[in-house]
Amino acid sequence: MIRTQPFITRADMIRCALCHEAPCDAACEQMKPASLLRSIWFLNEQAAVSRLEETNPCINCAAPCEKQCVRPGEVPVRDLINRLYYQVRPETETAADDSDELLSCDICGIKLENPFLLASSVVGSTYEMCAEAFEAGWAGVSFKTICTFDVREASPRYAAISGEGGSIIGFKNIEQLSDHSVVENMEVFRRLKQAYPTKFILASIMGRNEEEWAMLARLCEQNGADAIELNFSCPNMGSGFGSDIGQNPALVESCTRAARSACSLPLLAKLTPNVENMSSAAEAALRGGADGISAINTIKSVMNVNPHTYTSAPSVKGMGAVGGYSGNAVKPIALRFVAELKQNETVKHMHLSGMGGIETWQDALEFILLGAESLQVATAVMQYGYRIIDDLKSGLKLYLKEKGFENVKQAVGLGLASLIPTADALDRSSVVYPRVNPQRCIGCLRCVISCRDGGHGAISADKDRRPLIDGKKCVGCHLCVLVCPQKAITPGNKRTDNA
Repeated sequence: MIRTQPFITRADMIRCALCHEAPCDAACEQMKPASLLRSIWFLNEQAAVSRLEETNPCINCAAPCEKQCVRPGEVPVRDLINRLYYQVRPETETAADDSDELLSCDICGIKLENPFLLASSVVGSTYEMCAEAFEAGWAGVSFKTICTFDVREASPRYAAISGEGGSIIGFKNIEQLSDHSVVENMEVFRRLKQAYPTKFILASIMGRNEEEWAMLARLCEQNGADAIELNFSCPNMGSGFGSDIGQNPALVESCTRAARSACSLPLLAKLTPNVENMSSAAEAALRGGADGISAINTIKSVMNVNPHTYTSAPSVKGMGAVGGYSGNAVKPIALRFVAELKQNETVKHMHLSGMGGIETWQDALEFILLGAESLQVATAVMQYGYRIIDDLKSGLKLYLKEKGFENVKQAVGLGLASLIPTADALDRSSVVYPRVNPQRCIGCLRCVISCRDGGHGAISADKDRRPLIDGKKCVGCHLCVLVCPQKAITPGNKRTDNA
């Protein structure tokens, strides 16, 4: 069964640098441990099991992989692989599927080999980058936004909020649009379509007026694009462009109509999250002739204000700027907008390409369950590389196979029926008490602190530093479940008002 809590977590390998051309691979004559470690990192341990040799080569091994690691002795490679053999493999009931048929889907009737596209950004901005991604297994690309602007990027233009081990949680950019000419980008489209005729090219465009929207749409169709993505959402442009359009339904409608007048390809309106709701803009795009929606683009943000210079990051010659926030931290916001659009009776039939914080196959699945029919990824690729497609595909396929789905399209929208817009309509008649697993508890008593200072004072400790939960005070908020570093507290018994 697909586990909601993996046997092995990122915390178990937090010092792994996820190296390119990893020294641990070069040191091991029996296997390639680096790809197994990446699968663990991307919550794909059960798919990793399918790549294990029948006999464990780590038995009686001197672990040269750990000695050759860029952080010698800090990553327990042998132990991690042993745990794949002896903890994960016995619990893995479904064999991996090498076929991609489970992942086959489409955008507005145009076939995709899998749901995963590169999102419009630097990750898909040249022929060479797109070709490498296609070879790696990505189904297509939303090419970096094409325009007639004179684009000159700032330096530096990125900033980040990092978690334990240095991995990026939230990412800020002040990057703008493609800095290649329209002619150069059209040449890229022609070359890509000739070399990779089955890959999907979603041409992101931005015009300065209706004539330019029409002209760019027409050129993209003539040069091999499969569909057009109208960028109404970039937060890093000047007044009157990008997200300023997305916040104005009248402009969304008129610009969409201009593009529709010039081409017959499917049109996807990429909408801004810098609004209270996205439905107004989506309905306007539909009126203008759009066939689908892309959501979400980055969120306007300020981060990392330096306490000495008083400048926010990235600092360009001593000045900061509002920029676009992305990464795994924005996923809850992205899911909220995806659900809003798919619960809107007027636009729910439109194709929805979801993005915003997708890093693992579970992230991707959440978007699918709330109605996304294709998926776009950028920040995770910037951090980890095109290679993440292996775990995105294999993890999603294993889930679909184990659940008995014949195709990924059967999972689209299955989470919508249980989602209501506001919490005030939830059933308040029961309490689900937390349960402590004494075998997992290490006695840190983080739960005691959190419940005392941020909850209801329902947890105390016995003489052996084990938590005791007072049922008369516990309200079932589950703060303790979330803060426990050992995952030793889980949902337990339920009490209803009628009990």
